[in-house]
Amino acid sequence: MTSHREAPKISKDPVADNTDLYAFVSPDKPDTATILANYIPLEEPAGGPNFNAFGDDVLYEIVIDNNGDGIENVTYQFRFKTKIGNPDTFLYNTGPIGSLTDSSWNVKQFYSVTKVVGPRRTGVSTILGRDLPTPPVNIGPRSTPKYTDLANAAINTLSDGSTVFAGQRDEAFFVDLGSIFDLGALRPVQNFHLIPTPAAPGVDATKGFSVHSIAIQVAKNKLTSDGSNPTDPLGKNSTIGIWASASRRRAAILPTNGEGNQSGDNESDAVVTGPFTQVSRLGMPLINEVIIPLGKKDFWNTSLPRFDSQFLQYYQTPELQKLLPVLYPGVFPNLAAVTESRADLIAILLTGIPPGIIPGFQNFTGPVQADYLRLNLAIPPNTTNPNRLGLVGGDPAGFPNGRRVLDDVVDIEIKAIAGATLPLVDKNFTTDGAVSLVAQGIPTGNPVQPPNTAPFLSMFPYLPHPVPGYEHSHDP
Repeated sequence: MTSHREAPKISKDPVADNTDLYAFVSPDKPDTATILANYIPLEEPAGGPNFNAFGDDVLYEIVIDNNGDGIENVTYQFRFKTKIGNPDTFLYNTGPIGSLTDSSWNVKQFYSVTKVVGPRRTGVSTILGRDLPTPPVNIGPRSTPKYTDLANAAINTLSDGSTVFAGQRDEAFFVDLGSIFDLGALRPVQNFHLIPTPAAPGVDATKGFSVHSIAIQVAKNKLTSDGSNPTDPLGKNSTIGIWASASRRRAAILPTNGEGNQSGDNESDAVVTGPFTQVSRLGMPLINEVIIPLGKKDFWNTSLPRFDSQFLQYYQTPELQKLLPVLYPGVFPNLAAVTESRADLIAILLTGIPPGIIPGFQNFTGPVQADYLRLNLAIPPNTTNPNRLGLVGGDPAGFPNGRRVLDDVVDIEIKAIAGATLPLVDKNFTTDGAVSLVAQGIPTGNPVQPPNTAPFLSMFPYLPHPVPGYEHSHDP
């Protein structure tokens, strides 16, 4: 998974767990960029009566570095507040939910959006929206019979003209977790594995699950350092760096054990205080999942991207690069012989690809090594024939130029680590022939609609509506 339960501590704090981050030039509004930050991994849609929701005690942030110095220039902050209509029932809803103000919907959640220019804790803050409604979760045909209408009603316009949505979405990221974490097996080529089994198609382990997504669509000129709408892909102000985070207050005072309160009043909430401290972050997919070692994962989550050079050794010689020739004996002889630092991965993952490597393309933010999604805003969206392999598949509008919802980042990054991108910086390296076969093998059909439970939306917020708890299913 790109960042689902990727570190020991955050795996125990799902409402603060970044799962996926997407950033792309909006295909239907190319003067804007869309950023999606997902949280709460592997939500079970039938999770009542206490369905998943954002954390009221969590500060969610989407962060932009538009000059490459590793320090944030623009931050969008999201704070949530849950309101219970009737505390004397155990029910999430007491009847069909027909609107976002329906009294039968008992557990509503609202949020505010604040824009910070400059450092995210000390910069100039402007509140762009207050008391914005989230939609309910998708329960089933009796409780949420017109879910699409409810979700669409929760799309809001902020005071600066940006568009925002926060709520439950279908888990659009697809990955064969059962196979990959069974000693690195890839089902289509597992017959070549050290412990072989017959080759088989991949299995989408996240099918039928949900996440909670924060989505914002912003005019490009509100994101760039010079206030422009970039048109030159090679221009130095065309690329921005993006990351998302979740933070909690540093101190929490837990309630008493109830011995001193026998009145029946609800005094069970902890008191949180102190400044916010980051507990989770996400830029490029799969980094803390498979690049950062177990003993550093929690620390990585709490550190800031501008200090990521301290993790450089794990990018230079990824553990997975060493494992592939061992797990697949004789299949990756050229990769096994690589001893030099992986300059290609350092560029792709930590600085962006500089001009001159790929004709007409760059997403370089500068020499500061930082884990960002890097999006070149001057590259137009590919609305005719997008390739799920992004830049590796010849489509510069896709990953690692930002990340679209359709990009197959698992296959892309496995291929890159296996050597597919090494010839970009080492002309003497010959990619092993097996790299073309390296894939998790989940049938995708039309690459614009990977094998999720529901199709992607053609407009904001792009991620599919969540499947109802009443009739969801998972891949076998």
